[in-house]
Amino acid sequence: MGIELEQLPGELRTRGLRVTSPRLAVYRAIAESAGHPDVDAIATRARELIGTLSTQAVYDALHALTAAGLLRRIEPAGSPARFETRVGDNHHHVVCRVCGAAQDVDCVAGAAPCLAPDDAGGFVVDETEVTFWGICPTCQAVTAS
Repeated sequence: MGIELEQLPGELRTRGLRVTSPRLAVYRAIAESAGHPDVDAIATRARELIGTLSTQAVYDALHALTAAGLLRRIEPAGSPARFETRVGDNHHHVVCRVCGAAQDVDCVAGAAPCLAPDDAGGFVVDETEVTFWGICPTCQAVTAS
């Protein structure tokens, strides 16, 4: 999983980043969320935590935290970018076609990169990103009733 919140300032410094209120609030907003929040949800929660926070500051924090390897950005087709604190384990995702809910799925074939193409064209493959699509239990229940 992600870094414990009390360890985050030290991790930021170790990775060459300044410890700022927006970075701490954005990380906490993601860490405390259920699921994989998009920028709007992250910004709303981060503002609840520290008050005034510009949308640009949220994007800047997301970029810095992702570039430092503290966050992972996922982009399921047809949906806005989402973020999570679970990094470095090459897990995958399942996404609901109806409501867009996303959940983690452990690596489908062992250790990273899990799956490899027959011909990678000379590339050394070190990660595989798989998105499974379906209908979540909540949407199934609504459809059934």
